[in-house]
Amino acid sequence: MASVETAAEHERILREIESTDTNCIGPTLRSVYDGQEHGLFMAKLDARIRNHDREIEKMCNHHFQGFVDSITELLKVRGEAQKLKSQVTETNRSIQGDGKELMSSMEELRQCRVQQRNIATTVDKLTHCLPVLEMYRRLQEQMDAKRYYPALRTSEQLEQTCLPRAGQYRFCTIMAENLPKLRTQIRDTAMTQLKDFLESIRKHSDKIGETAIRQAQLQRSLDSSTQPGVVVGRRPGRQPAAGRFTQSNGQVDRLELDSGVLDLGDEEETDQVTGAQDLVDFSPVYRCLHIYTVLGLRDVFENYYRKQRRKQARLVLQPHSNMHETLEGYRRYFNQIVGFFVVEDHVLHTTQGLVNRAYVEELWELALSKIVAALRTHSSYCDDPDLVLDLKNLIVLFADTLQGYGFPVSQLFDMLLEMREQYGEILLKRWNVTFRQVLDQDNFSPIPVSTEQEYRHYTSQFPLQDPELEKLPFPKKLPFSEFVPKVYSQLKEFIYACLKYSEDLHLSSTEVDDMIRKSTNLLLTRTLSNCLHYAIKKKNVGLAELVQVIINTTHLEQSCHFMEEFISNITNVPSDTANATKLYGTSTFKDARHAAEAEIYTGLNAKIDQFLQLADYDWMAGVPSGAAPAPSDYLLDLVAFLKSTFSVFTNLPGKVAQTACMSACKHISTSLMQLLLDPEVKQISMGALHQLNADVDECEGFARAGPVAGFQGDTLLLAFSDLRQLLELFTQWDWSSYLADYGKASCKYLRVNPHAALAVLEKLSKPMRESSRKNVVFAQFRKTERDRQKLIDTVIKQLRNLIAQHQA
Repeated sequence: MASVETAAEHERILREIESTDTNCIGPTLRSVYDGQEHGLFMAKLDARIRNHDREIEKMCNHHFQGFVDSITELLKVRGEAQKLKSQVTETNRSIQGDGKELMSSMEELRQCRVQQRNIATTVDKLTHCLPVLEMYRRLQEQMDAKRYYPALRTSEQLEQTCLPRAGQYRFCTIMAENLPKLRTQIRDTAMTQLKDFLESIRKHSDKIGETAIRQAQLQRSLDSSTQPGVVVGRRPGRQPAAGRFTQSNGQVDRLELDSGVLDLGDEEETDQVTGAQDLVDFSPVYRCLHIYTVLGLRDVFENYYRKQRRKQARLVLQPHSNMHETLEGYRRYFNQIVGFFVVEDHVLHTTQGLVNRAYVEELWELALSKIVAALRTHSSYCDDPDLVLDLKNLIVLFADTLQGYGFPVSQLFDMLLEMREQYGEILLKRWNVTFRQVLDQDNFSPIPVSTEQEYRHYTSQFPLQDPELEKLPFPKKLPFSEFVPKVYSQLKEFIYACLKYSEDLHLSSTEVDDMIRKSTNLLLTRTLSNCLHYAIKKKNVGLAELVQVIINTTHLEQSCHFMEEFISNITNVPSDTANATKLYGTSTFKDARHAAEAEIYTGLNAKIDQFLQLADYDWMAGVPSGAAPAPSDYLLDLVAFLKSTFSVFTNLPGKVAQTACMSACKHISTSLMQLLLDPEVKQISMGALHQLNADVDECEGFARAGPVAGFQGDTLLLAFSDLRQLLELFTQWDWSSYLADYGKASCKYLRVNPHAALAVLEKLSKPMRESSRKNVVFAQFRKTERDRQKLIDTVIKQLRNLIAQHQA
């Protein structure tokens, strides 16, 4: 079995060697050498080799004749091949000779075709490169001409279209590297021009504002006469500047000018400009806006522009410290603000989103608050009403100008209403000085008129209505002094001044009328009243001047209803309108007249006191024998003074003169009574009583003569009744009647006060007591004097009892 298996294995190995590539029989042979039957395998291999050799021999024997035939034919072919080779070589030599000239032509043709292809390629490349070079040349020209927006468009077209078509050339690479630098240069140059523009409009904003305000003023005057209600400010039908950039490059090129504000030196050219915006070349703003938009930096540009304009707004809104000194300071301040917002309004309406309405409104709110605060501060320093009025007109024009551009200005008009109070106070101060000057310059004498022209001159200034005076022939005198027409004229001037301030404040006629009436009331009740009291209370004012003051105030009081009509005429508001403020002129002039009357009474009494200070009574004078004593010299002078004084009172109202006369008589009576009852006068004689009685008789004679008309009967004598009854009681020594009838209505000495009677009686008894003491020492006291002393003591005792009873 082992030998069979070995034989089978050797057979397999042999088949494997026969069928396997010789490179792969190593493992097979190794298996043979690894076995134990190596000799047996070799024998088997030799047998197989011999077997194959026999088969090869059989096959060669089978194909040998065919091989011999093939060799024979091959030998024949070799001869023919040699002939053919000779022919081919000859033919090739002939062809080579004949084709050498053709090959030369073909080489030339090939070279021409290569050149033609190179030329076509070159033309194609140049076709793409020449536009690049041409466009780059145009870009350089635009940069040299400072036409930056077209240059930016050219660079964009060059980078996005032309350079990619041209291919990768060195000059294209250089151009591509230069384009970002050119764009940076364009951006920086545009920003520089914008900065120059911002600086230029900052410097010239006052001129822009001045032009806008002048146009608004002209438009307002035209509107008031032709078309009221037309909005002033922005020119109607204006082509927005932003639209001009949306057109062709030629349209854009038209704006490629130097930045800044147009030449403002020629006033005639300025007047021909139809809009304040036309003074400004806005092309730097538009150019920079479009450049930054193309560069994708629009937000950066918008933020920068708004930030810079906010800074400029703060500078414009900062007033000068001495702005309040002149109107020109306010005008420059307003011109700059108007110029600033005219520019912003134009940018708002001619650009798409550079500034928006919210930004402008926010800026205006900030400006409005600062403007109102600055005006309140600086106007408070002003004490000139003309400057305040001019400032008000300037603020109104300023507000109307900005309102024409769509800015709300109600706060400015509210502030003007606040300034109206300040204006009224300044007017009151000025008119206070004016009234005082009028009073100081007045001669307090009736105005003499000698011709009809003079009379009409004064009656045109003051509404005098006196038919009796008109009937009198010339020359004649007006009852009042120069003070009356001057004050009346000044009152009208004050009303006109108040009316001027109310113009253009958009107030109704009723509001204007109420404002004027309230201001006039302040003028009357505070300013004029104080001035009148100042004139009345002056130290050097005399009775005649006080009398004239009363006459003047009386006529001014009568003219109050004319003043009411005057205000109604200029405001077109009837004075009888419901809730209309009434003038307080009547009460003002009444109060002044009453003060003058009181001053007359006080002054007259003071003058009387001066005369009474000259009184020098001999209280121990003896009883005169024969005729009654003559009145005292001081009293005669006093009566003469009173007569001359009351003769001036003829033009006074009757009650005033009567009151003054009665007051003077009462004061004389009271003063004489005080002299009699003076505690310093310890003793009185009957002679002194008779002298005092003579003086009282003189006073009663003055009263009886009627120095002032209007007293009924002996009314004026009642002023002396107390003193008269007291003196009669002592001179007639009628104590029995006094004591018996005291307290009765029918008593003859009803006005004698028991205290006064007791005081005088005690002073009268002292000389008798001293005389009795001397007589006791040196001589026998006489019986009559002793009886008289007893009688006086008895009367004194009864008077004391009477006083005690009434006190109980």
